[in-house]
Amino acid sequence: MAKRLINVNPNLISWIGLIIALLCGVIFYFSGFEGKEYLLIAGAVSVIVSGYFDALDGKVAKLAGKASRKGDYLDHVFDRYADVFMIGGVAVSAWCDPYLGMAALVGVLLTSYMGTQAQAIGAPRLYAGLLGRADRVVLSTLFPIIQFVMMQFGLGSFGIAGFELNWLEIMMLWFAVVGNLTAIQRAIITWRNLCGEDRKS
Repeated sequence: MAKRLINVNPNLISWIGLIIALLCGVIFYFSGFEGKEYLLIAGAVSVIVSGYFDALDGKVAKLAGKASRKGDYLDHVFDRYADVFMIGGVAVSAWCDPYLGMAALVGVLLTSYMGTQAQAIGAPRLYAGLLGRADRVVLSTLFPIIQFVMMQFGLGSFGIAGFELNWLEIMMLWFAVVGNLTAIQRAIITWRNLCGEDRKS
């Protein structure tokens, strides 16, 4: 596909991915309305399509010899907005407790921030950790489908330690807890790398 689109401006592809991510968030929000649960499937498909375009823009840029620092910067900015749109759509919907949604957004954004901040101060760019962007895309695709399927069997929500949770809240809980743990993990790795550089100098 990248070879077929080699004459297309990579930034245009990035914009398409971002717009689809915005639509995805809107779809997830409205899927929380009674009788609109089927939109969960459409939201899951939108996550995949948005992620596909996000991967495609960089590939096209490299094949066309148009890779640049500006394009890389734009890609990172759009990725963060895409995260906010897609995860935020669930966070503000009827599917999710707002406090849990806020914690999930913080975890996701801090995970990405710690990776790029390492690069900003001259350390290696960090992609490692318990929750990377690819993991978020996979989970954001699977859990809406799981939520929809389990609702057909009357298992859309369940109690854990006195709390009533649905499957999308389980996903958001994972983003909140594991996302913040990944941010801490990346911060520690970067700190150790910087300490190692200080000793060498």
